[in-house]
Amino acid sequence: MVVDYDPIWPKTFQTLRARLEAVLGPLALAIEHVGSTAVPGLPAKPIIDIDVVVIGQSEVTMAIERLSSAGYTHVGDLGVIGREAFESPEGSLEHHLYVCSQDSRELHRHLAFRDYLRSHPKTAREYATLKRELAVKFKNDREAYADAKTSFVEQVLKDAESTDGPRRWERVADSRF
Repeated sequence: MVVDYDPIWPKTFQTLRARLEAVLGPLALAIEHVGSTAVPGLPAKPIIDIDVVVIGQSEVTMAIERLSSAGYTHVGDLGVIGREAFESPEGSLEHHLYVCSQDSRELHRHLAFRDYLRSHPKTAREYATLKRELAVKFKNDREAYADAKTSFVEQVLKDAESTDGPRRWERVADSRF
């Protein structure tokens, strides 16, 4: 179900981010709000998508352990190499959580797509129109909905490649804990 943009989404992300920072501490280089709820004005499924960025694979393993002890259920990579997925703890705000190493291709795709839509309002409006049309067309078929967006998403990523510079990570500030 795609709904109109809700200005509460960034606040919800900040609440979730604070909880994740408390669990992960300095293990997290960054905690990023990704997906359609991270783009102001964009309609979306009302579920916050979050990417936790860590240095490398050993930190991914440590993050899995810490998140599991905090009630998250690790569900593997769900077929996407370089991204570990989690089900949120029972009773928490619904969200999709992923842990990625800083060199993860999927992480960079998430950030490039989000950042491009944030800085290109015309493209974001086109994507909004497409999402609404596909949500009606594929009301009960989430996979077909996602597949139908693929060519648009890939074109945006191609366009983003030409404008995306290198990303540098800094550890999450200790003052947030």
